[in-house]
Amino acid sequence: MPECASLPEPTRHLEPTRRLPLKWGRYSDRYFVGLVLIVAGGIHLQGANNYTLIILLIGTMTTVIGWSIMPARGWRRMVVVLPAISQIWLMLTGPLSMWTLTIPLLCWLLVRHRPLVSYLALALPLANGVILPRFFQEYSSMPEALAISAVVLVAAAWLARVIAQSTAIRHKKPEFLSKIG
Repeated sequence: MPECASLPEPTRHLEPTRRLPLKWGRYSDRYFVGLVLIVAGGIHLQGANNYTLIILLIGTMTTVIGWSIMPARGWRRMVVVLPAISQIWLMLTGPLSMWTLTIPLLCWLLVRHRPLVSYLALALPLANGVILPRFFQEYSSMPEALAISAVVLVAAAWLARVIAQSTAIRHKKPEFLSKIG
């Protein structure tokens, strides 16, 4: 019985930032610690008020350090710091500012080297920011609004990743085709 031609193995997508030569540290360590610091700084800042200005300083510095150690090209890490910090400070105005969560997602997509088409995922936090204020208006409902928004933000980041992977796989020429011509 003749042997069947083997099908090509599925193409595995490699994160663009994994291909970057790092000057210090390991990719997974920098990614994990950077992400934890970004999230922790944002949460820390949300606990601040006029009487706890030190919390504003600690949250701001934690977020800056988090963005600056993420594995990415240097200019991308530095460009996102000011918009990301400004957005977190804007969140102190309450649930009416949930639409501003498009800013850290935009920063994330830039730092993660996502293709332009994946920026379509920005529609999720933008829609969230339009819908949520209809249900949550007072600052006392900020924990609920933030919890819902965090889920939407993470879903949008994963959607952007899926879009980026499908785009990369679609544009990559399968190995068996490159042998043919």
